[in-house]
Amino acid sequence: MTMTAQKQPDSGDRDIVLSTRDLTKHFQVGGGFLNGPPRTVRAVDGVSLDIRARETFALVGESGCGKTTLGRVMLRLQEPTSGQVQYRGTELTDLGEDAMRGLRKKLQIVFQDPYASLNPRMRVEEILAEPLRSHGFGSPADIRDRCAELLEMVGLRKQYLRNYPHQFSGGQRQRIGIARALANKPDFVVCDESVSALDVSIQAQVLNLLTDLQDQLKLTYFFITHDLAVVRQFADRVGVMFLGRLVEVGTTEEIFAQPLHPYSMLLMSAVPRPDPRQRGRDRPMMQGEIPSPMNLPKGCRFHTRCPFARDICRIEDPALQSRGDRAVACHFPLDG
Repeated sequence: MTMTAQKQPDSGDRDIVLSTRDLTKHFQVGGGFLNGPPRTVRAVDGVSLDIRARETFALVGESGCGKTTLGRVMLRLQEPTSGQVQYRGTELTDLGEDAMRGLRKKLQIVFQDPYASLNPRMRVEEILAEPLRSHGFGSPADIRDRCAELLEMVGLRKQYLRNYPHQFSGGQRQRIGIARALANKPDFVVCDESVSALDVSIQAQVLNLLTDLQDQLKLTYFFITHDLAVVRQFADRVGVMFLGRLVEVGTTEEIFAQPLHPYSMLLMSAVPRPDPRQRGRDRPMMQGEIPSPMNLPKGCRFHTRCPFARDICRIEDPALQSRGDRAVACHFPLDG
């Protein structure tokens, strides 16, 4: 996969675009006569993070750890159970429907499946015009011009405006999805597994497009993925999530070079190595099965799979503690 060089984060402090504090999203499942008492799924369970202007913050973790739910709750596509979400100092959880609607054009999402995220009965021009009309962009002529501009911005010809989604490839459909997200000039975009459904060569093209658009439009990305190779090339900082909680946060270089949490280390060790002679050497293995989010273990929720767990890990759940520019939730981080 050929990509442009990884972006380097700007030196010094940058404005915080979006932050969360103790954000939770719990779901009630089951209940009723035959299903027994209702149970709680702790999909997002006390997440606090800051995302800086014009950076790409990648969120990684196994399937089912709560990555997509966190992204949706941050945008209030799903309402949080508790906690705070702030966008440039404005508390989103306090806003009513009308006030939140006014901010939606600044907070957008690119969905995972380019086949399911576009209405098959609408032409491309209608798909791109819909968010423009909903926010009162301008006259019909202004909207047509903006739709043509958006297509060209993502590398497609304006002649495609009259086509339907089924007439495009997966990569082209995802470009249309990106164009729709950019229609109202947002500055914060959640990319929810936005290249995972694409072929590797097409992934590289879409990632390069996202990088170019970030530089051109000064965008901030919250990039949800399970593909660590993509993260290593594309992200500035990384958050590692396990069963609804962040267990480590740091720059991409730091996380890959020296992970502090055992779960981060095990994730990094699972990345395929190009040298077959190194395959399987000195690579610790993940133990057991991932616990159920409806029946979390006591203490550290990773201790049932951790090769370094001690007695305190089975009793006390470690908080996410800052270590300089990094943060880790572990009683015995790997550098000490």
